[in-house]
Amino acid sequence: MLEINLKGKKAFVAGIGDDRGFGWAIAKALHQAGATVFAGVWPPMFTIFSSAFSSGKFDSSREYPGGRLSFEKVYPFDASFDQADDVPEEIRENKRYKGLEGFTVGDVTAAFEKEYQSLDIFVHSLANAPEIKHPLLQTSRKGYVSAISASSYSFVSMVSHFGPMMSGGACMNLTYLASERVIPGYGGGMSSAKAALESDTRTLAYEAGRQFNLRVNAISAGAYGSRAAKAIGFIEKMIDYSHENAPLQRAVEPQEVAYMAAFLLSDLAGAVTGEVIHVDCGLHAMGVALDSRSLSS
Repeated sequence: MLEINLKGKKAFVAGIGDDRGFGWAIAKALHQAGATVFAGVWPPMFTIFSSAFSSGKFDSSREYPGGRLSFEKVYPFDASFDQADDVPEEIRENKRYKGLEGFTVGDVTAAFEKEYQSLDIFVHSLANAPEIKHPLLQTSRKGYVSAISASSYSFVSMVSHFGPMMSGGACMNLTYLASERVIPGYGGGMSSAKAALESDTRTLAYEAGRQFNLRVNAISAGAYGSRAAKAIGFIEKMIDYSHENAPLQRAVEPQEVAYMAAFLLSDLAGAVTGEVIHVDCGLHAMGVALDSRSLSS
């Protein structure tokens, strides 16, 4: 039987905040395939997540056939900052960051390399746009730049910092259809950030492939009602839209995205790099909305 085998591999999954998102599902699939999994959690969520995990709140979600998800180590991780000097004073003094040190990309990668020497896999499952409910025309320069920094440049930074310890490894990010199609309501510069993320995936596949022998791919996941997605405000409508108009009339399950991630990050996909793989029940292939009133009139 052909199996995905990640035994002996170390995997870092950035962007886990609870047990509902794609990051959690991917971490679980990688662990099920045999990888040792590390987690990067946004500092404002770090204490909440750590407490919930240790208290058993996520125990039922950790289970899979033959085992349960565990993390070798959980790091506070804010990919919006490369080095400690980049962190503004108001962030350092914010009560949600108080007491947490070494959470920038540079700090975490340096600490990881010192303790574990090498890394085989990393997953970028994070995004943020402070003005995501604003139409693009009403998005400020600050909000737009913030979305690009947190949601796309963060991946560039992770490749740059993790890459030197990942010879022959693989990494991936999560993107969305708004990068290539207009999704009204997906604002604040986030659609631009996802388009940049996909372009960077291709460029980094070349640059990091040549420099670090690193494979770089992306998954364009279908609409799913995670905690982060619900902040957009219309995710349930997008799920309903996909159900009515995608070739496969059902919601995308996190496990399906996770299984594709496990494949892309395994040696089975050894010649696959620079790709954006859609896991969205085929919605990206459609040119018209089947439930449009103009088609039924």
